[in-house]
Amino acid sequence: MTLPEKSPTFAALSLHPNTLANLSQLGYAEMTPIQAASLPVALAGRDLIAQARTGSGKTAAFGLALLERLNPRRFAIQALVLCPTRELADQVAVEIRRLARALDNIKVVTLCGGVALRGQRASLENGAHIVVGTPGRVLDHLGRGTLALDALATLVLDEADRMLDMGFLEDISAVIRHCPAQRQTLLFSATYPAGIEQIACTFMRAPERISVTSAQNQTLIEQRFYEVTRANRLGTVVKLLNHFRPESTLVFCNTRQQCRAVVEHLQQAGFSALALHGEMEQRERDQVLTQFLNRSISVLVATDVAARGIDVKELAAVINVDITPDPEVHVHRIGRTGRAGQPGLAWSLATLDDMAAVGRIEQYQGQASVWYSLEELTPRGSGPLMANMTTLQILGGRKEKIRPGDVLGALTVDASFTREQIGKITVTDFATFVAVQRDVALAALHKLNTGRVKGKSVKARLL
Repeated sequence: MTLPEKSPTFAALSLHPNTLANLSQLGYAEMTPIQAASLPVALAGRDLIAQARTGSGKTAAFGLALLERLNPRRFAIQALVLCPTRELADQVAVEIRRLARALDNIKVVTLCGGVALRGQRASLENGAHIVVGTPGRVLDHLGRGTLALDALATLVLDEADRMLDMGFLEDISAVIRHCPAQRQTLLFSATYPAGIEQIACTFMRAPERISVTSAQNQTLIEQRFYEVTRANRLGTVVKLLNHFRPESTLVFCNTRQQCRAVVEHLQQAGFSALALHGEMEQRERDQVLTQFLNRSISVLVATDVAARGIDVKELAAVINVDITPDPEVHVHRIGRTGRAGQPGLAWSLATLDDMAAVGRIEQYQGQASVWYSLEELTPRGSGPLMANMTTLQILGGRKEKIRPGDVLGALTVDASFTREQIGKITVTDFATFVAVQRDVALAALHKLNTGRVKGKSVKARLL
């Protein structure tokens, strides 16, 4: 199939007016290549085999198609999406719920292993329209009689190649045998292993084949989007940090007021966090930035203006507490992580009011945003992840001809401290900052205040 040079808009499709309005609110304007190629086929009711990578917008492609065939007033399973993993199933369910907002009370149930059957059974008994799940758990419910697929209109096999690699061919085949013969089957896969041909020949009706390869450069930054409310936005930041436990995180806010609110919330939760914004004096900004660069604080919360020029080596993660209205700024924000060939993480929190901005980011990046469920964020470890280092400030710097070697020598003389216990030493005109391991900070402070640097007594304090 030859793709158009410029992807058409969703308005060119025969979608329900409420769906089009919702897509506009979500910021979806032009379709991604896989959407432009597959949606006309899927909306026409034909079977489809589409080759597309994760992040190409395929979830919206099959999500919109299955929603168009849905009867909201009929509480029966009318669509089934099979995914290789629980994580992907959660993502797909979140995205379908977003796409279904404009329709009448569409209920989506996730059926995956690792979760008690009792709760899933109760959800199914209360009635649902769409099931998203892994093959093994779906087959389990079918065997127990807690899931019926008599009303199924659309079957989706998402990331079919991964499911085959994981040995799910028999389970997939068993699930399909429970489905009505008169249904639509949509299969999405990044590659075409032999098992896909077997599925196509056995269970699909003259499927149309579409292949879309992304021209976008692959990046080492893993982007995750989370839908939040104003009430749970700050709590979600804490959940992200406690779940992923990054050693260093740069948090972006659109306003100074939000910076202060985030820092206060993080500090109350036990994190070593500081703010960086335009109202601060240059001396304060220098101290904060120094502490972040020398790993004495684990979280820096900043506005875009204040964060200009910050280059942090091995920055583990970026969090967008606020979605920026400028997609170019978004790309610049997340580009602070994943540098020098290292992997990076970027998490963005969006409310309903932010969806148009998210859509602009998708169009600018040429890829769909990947949404994750807040329910998967569970605490790991014991308590907040604290910075390993802390910073001591010496009153005196270049004007007193102090050099980093002088400070290092003063601390390691007589083997008081090892070189490994001393971190980055930063000398400014009138002050010197030295990072030391947190457990020896007070002893190092005493050593500086009672000893000598360059043969002179100095005054030092703990920041």
